[in-house]
Amino acid sequence: MLAENKLIVLKDLVKQYSREEIIWTKGYLAGILAQHETLPSVEIPSVVSVKPTIVYGTETGNSKKLASQLQALLKRNKIQSKVVDAFQYPIEKIDKEEFLIVIMSTQGEGDPPQNAIKFFDNLSNSSADLSKTKFAVLGLGDSSYPLFCRAGEAIDEQLTRLGGNQVVPFQKADVDYSQTAENWFNDILKNIQTVGTVTSPQKKVAENNTSHKKTYTGIVNHKVVLNDQGSNKETYHIEITVDETLAYEPGDAIGFYPKNNSTEIAEIAAFFTENSNNSSILDKNIRGLSKKSLEAFSKLWNVDITEEKADLLDILKKYQKSGSVSSEEVISLLHPIAPRLYSISSALEAHEEQVHVTVNLSTFTVDGNSKTGLCSQFLADFPKEGEIEFYIHKNQNFRLPDSETDIIMIGPGTGIAPFRSFLAHRDATGAEGKNWLVFGEQHFVSDFYYQTEIQEWLSTGVLTKLDTAFSRDQKEKIYVQDRLKQNAKELFHWIENGAYIYVCGQKNPMSADVEQALIEVIASEKKISSEEAKQVLEELEIAGKYQKDVY
Repeated sequence: MLAENKLIVLKDLVKQYSREEIIWTKGYLAGILAQHETLPSVEIPSVVSVKPTIVYGTETGNSKKLASQLQALLKRNKIQSKVVDAFQYPIEKIDKEEFLIVIMSTQGEGDPPQNAIKFFDNLSNSSADLSKTKFAVLGLGDSSYPLFCRAGEAIDEQLTRLGGNQVVPFQKADVDYSQTAENWFNDILKNIQTVGTVTSPQKKVAENNTSHKKTYTGIVNHKVVLNDQGSNKETYHIEITVDETLAYEPGDAIGFYPKNNSTEIAEIAAFFTENSNNSSILDKNIRGLSKKSLEAFSKLWNVDITEEKADLLDILKKYQKSGSVSSEEVISLLHPIAPRLYSISSALEAHEEQVHVTVNLSTFTVDGNSKTGLCSQFLADFPKEGEIEFYIHKNQNFRLPDSETDIIMIGPGTGIAPFRSFLAHRDATGAEGKNWLVFGEQHFVSDFYYQTEIQEWLSTGVLTKLDTAFSRDQKEKIYVQDRLKQNAKELFHWIENGAYIYVCGQKNPMSADVEQALIEVIASEKKISSEEAKQVLEELEIAGKYQKDVY
């Protein structure tokens, strides 16, 4: 205790001190105390006051999942943070951020995902002063694509331009991103826990340990249309045989390198007066040019191209007059064709030395003209016994659980592909977990893909339960989400008993409708609000019990 007179002096001094001066004095006295070995040291626990904001941009949900995982890690370490969808982030308040963390996936030609386009544009046009803001960016992508993680990289550059302090190097993460993300999260945590540590902004990108994807060459030894006469669809089952050891698991995808067809290349060449090398655009993207590419062509022809998306041939027909630009100028603006991914529909345990794929010929109309998808047409036209190159795209976020765990598979259309792989694998390995398949298409008679195999799995007990939704076979359309709601009690019972839920197929509107149906089922059966049910589903997703492979 201090003597009375000394205590009075100390109180008078403290009254004159600001908060910062009191904190400084506290540290000064602690330093003096540490110099006296005869006095016991007092450990003052540090309090982490940083409250990071985690912004995510996602197309398939991976960035959102990682944002939630990072938030959980910070929470376990007594650090508060908030997670915000890039679409909802108020860019005008960005200069108020103390620590901004961005997790951003890349789409198409280096573009941000749909929910992050507004965030990306607003950030690019911002003049905010971020000199007091720390930041870190994680980019998700696929290294098979030419502009790997470009959207995340561009955001990192914009934050640096605005004066932000990059505290962890920009990190590129490939499709198998789990370990890369975990290491990056730990770097973030260490930085927050180390008060006052800030590294200078740097162009250096953290190393990515992803190995180069192996390219296989196989023979297309079987190809058949799965639809019967009268169908509106043209869906192919393709089998590829390889003379070397294949390595893939149920849930993985196959990547193809499609080529432009000779007819389209010849039509493009006809627009140029000089002798152009037709083979130079064999591997160039001439279909569905992005807004960014169209802006480049606008400058080339000095015109205002208003289309959001168009093929090169359409643009040439409209703007190339009397050889106004050369073929070399046009080709220089084209990007390489990005590989296309399809879910593998076979299992090595059942289809040795083979990989199977289920492909729907994509057809659509633009300005009254019928068009087809580049890769689906490429595969539909691919000759039997022809050699084809491909690679295996690992998907660690769409994996079977242990053999004793039940699974619910929701896969309309070609979304059934990975579930054929799941069932073939579980059949061949004698897995004991129950299997429930929910499949949908237009017509039972013409569009029941793999019907014979499915009925065989049902009769042998490999498939425990089958529900189908053929939307056009009755007056009112019925979809897979309707079957889920009709089986609400049983569905909830499976979920409560630990079943994993898998969804594969079109992202919009199918996966959104299925997710809403799951929320409704959980809410009604658990007697909770929709918001609480949504939280339950999100927790299942974080735990890996709700997995989606949507496109």
